[in-house]
Amino acid sequence: MREVELKAVVADISEKAKLLDAAGAKLVFEGALRDCRYDTADRSLGSKDEVIRVRTYQSASSSRAVVDWKGPVDTSSGYKVREEISAGISDSAELGVILEKLGYDVVKEIDRRIVQYELGGATIRFEEYPRMDTLVEVEGSPVEIENAIGALGMSRGEFTNDSLSAFVGRFERRTGVIAATSESDLART
Repeated sequence: MREVELKAVVADISEKAKLLDAAGAKLVFEGALRDCRYDTADRSLGSKDEVIRVRTYQSASSSRAVVDWKGPVDTSSGYKVREEISAGISDSAELGVILEKLGYDVVKEIDRRIVQYELGGATIRFEEYPRMDTLVEVEGSPVEIENAIGALGMSRGEFTNDSLSAFVGRFERRTGVIAATSESDLART
């Protein structure tokens, strides 16, 4: 599977949610999203721009988890594109133990509250981090992404194929505040 996405800073989730509702989008998840990214001590995956990620979705009524492998990022099309393989798992904590036994360690945690919609084949996810700008990520085919951006009432120029770390850097330069994209980051600062 190819993951194709764009992200933007968004100021008002409730305003954008109303626009999505009016466009016929379907709310598919609201709750916490936690990512644990794994790598070896010598960062062999990161050096190849590859990611192993265990992602957990937690709402008031449900919990589910997936493990993903992501290949190197290609931005030559103007979108962030990478190969992605995902599999559902029943116990993310036990998978974490297995990965650690195989020589992988958690190198990055990302925690956020999300509201996720589907619209015409696109996934639209609002992400609120512990201390950083709120982002909207739009994923799908290029046509689906552009249609979702229109439904959000945003301009294409507001979106970028930048990584989360680029958004973190812009937030920190603009505010002079150290960003926290996880609860552990928040506890350290």
